[in-house]
Amino acid sequence: MPPCYLDHNATTPLRPESAEAVSHALKQWGNPSSVHSHGRAARRIVEDARRQVAGLAAADTATVVFTSGGTEANNLALRGCGRTRILVSAVEHPSVLEAAEKIETIPVDADGVVDLDALQGMLRDGEGAVVSIMLANNETGVIQPVTRAAAIAHEAGALFHCDAVQGAGKLPLDFGALGVDMLTLSAHKIGGSKGAGALIVADHVQLASIIRGGGQERGRRSGTENVSGIAGFGAAAEQAAAEVSSAGNLSALRDMLEERVLADISGARIVAGKADRLPNTSCIALPGISAETQVMALDLAGFAVSAGSACSSGKVKPSHVLAAMGHDNDIAACAIRISLGHGNSEADTEGFIAAYRDFATRAGVTAA
Repeated sequence: MPPCYLDHNATTPLRPESAEAVSHALKQWGNPSSVHSHGRAARRIVEDARRQVAGLAAADTATVVFTSGGTEANNLALRGCGRTRILVSAVEHPSVLEAAEKIETIPVDADGVVDLDALQGMLRDGEGAVVSIMLANNETGVIQPVTRAAAIAHEAGALFHCDAVQGAGKLPLDFGALGVDMLTLSAHKIGGSKGAGALIVADHVQLASIIRGGGQERGRRSGTENVSGIAGFGAAAEQAAAEVSSAGNLSALRDMLEERVLADISGARIVAGKADRLPNTSCIALPGISAETQVMALDLAGFAVSAGSACSSGKVKPSHVLAAMGHDNDIAACAIRISLGHGNSEADTEGFIAAYRDFATRAGVTAA
């Protein structure tokens, strides 16, 4: 059978609509800051995409700041907001955890859900603070209580940033209803091309650019806009917004996959299986067998899965997310992530289950 892609949380296949938008934009080679006709044509592409991305998050068009991706958007939010204290959950993406030299981490419970009581205690004096909590975790799929956390932060006088990279396209987004001050999005997680992202910034936030020289994006992010990448981002955002209501259909495939793995493989564990999770994400631990070994064996069998987040080429190490949840190395170093997406079918999950069961048998894990 052809290779089966089950790693949509790492990146998604390029949508046809996005590819078409990129192709069109590449032919409009003007600089969007130029006032002549070529520049105006490029500017129209950027502004149309800004409207489409804003629509994905039910935000005002003027609040969208285009960046090179989610990592830059997270750094812009935390380093550009002018706050001296940065509090982030212990399960954040590295682009949040490593955005500054001094970070205060908010603990999570055994399911990976942020401890709101701990957050409230850390924010007894929230002036000069910014809190960053992701909408949904990239490794486990666990959805965070962002609206309640943002209310706690605001009550203490802190700003609130949410990395919604994994939630976009899988959960309905409403910038105003979430109650956050800043929200991060990434094109390639929703069927756009790599190299484009956005930070949505509420009007009251005074955001200083961390990339200076040029004054683009209303002075909030300098550098000539990546017109083709932004065009693809816009097209992908429009499609993702239209299809988000059907994303929940993936949960039936995910649940069937997990039930069969637990029934067929002795010792297999579903991480945060009882928590509120993204409909497409499953984190499965097979104690005693390293995640790297599992990923490689499944790849040879024709199934692309991952171990944690795809942050640097060839890097597989124990998950900081699972460690923060209290799992020891037997779990944290032995968990893989299966993340479904559009195009995956029941045949894909059946094939994965058979391949995983065969691998476990060869590895000496007895059948359940």
